[in-house]
Amino acid sequence: MGKTSSAGQESGIGVIDKAVAILDAASRSSSSLADLMQRTALPRATAHRLAVALEVHGLLARDADGRFVPGPRLTELAATRPDPLVAAAQPVLAWVRDESGESAQLYRALGAERVCVAVAERASGLRTTVPIGAHLPLTAGSGAQVLAAWRTDPGLADLVSRAQFTERGLADVRRRGWAHSVAQREAGVASVSAPVFGVDGTVLAALSISGPIERLGRAPGQRFAPILVRGARRISAALS
Repeated sequence: MGKTSSAGQESGIGVIDKAVAILDAASRSSSSLADLMQRTALPRATAHRLAVALEVHGLLARDADGRFVPGPRLTELAATRPDPLVAAAQPVLAWVRDESGESAQLYRALGAERVCVAVAERASGLRTTVPIGAHLPLTAGSGAQVLAAWRTDPGLADLVSRAQFTERGLADVRRRGWAHSVAQREAGVASVSAPVFGVDGTVLAALSISGPIERLGRAPGQRFAPILVRGARRISAALS
């Protein structure tokens, strides 16, 4: 079948993979049953059965139009145990923001997208605002480059074929340890990102800053990469 989990992978336990695909589809936007079927490639009966079961457990709910949305139980479960990555990143994000003077973000990969999981906004002046929970493509921007550069799965070639960067560009990102972009994802916006590594050497997240090109310049990595790399290492160290 098509998409079976939020990370584009299968656990080998079919019903769990399908349930996670339903949750992921509903988390992107409020979804009718037809939307869930289209986004997960699940048959109607399967999508309906799983969505209703998840609703019973509070993992899905219905909005005023009867469409599926994330349920209250998800928030309760998340609050039970704070995300260690986000907890480790929060003080570092504030430090990066203060050192760079720009808004700072932390992104995780989620299938063919990246999700903003933590932010530290610039207090005043023109800024690029990325809300927590925002889904952005993995095909453009410095955060996308960082999250793609260390991927080794078979889907990487397809991702690069649709991206605004190349495999050679990703090799450069791995070599220097950071990425930057200028008007790659959004006109007028520049960004710089560095990878946050886990204890096993995998990339857990991308630590980023973003702002108008007029402030960051046309080669923002030269100016801001040392701050991002240092911040990312601090998060990695806090997790070890």
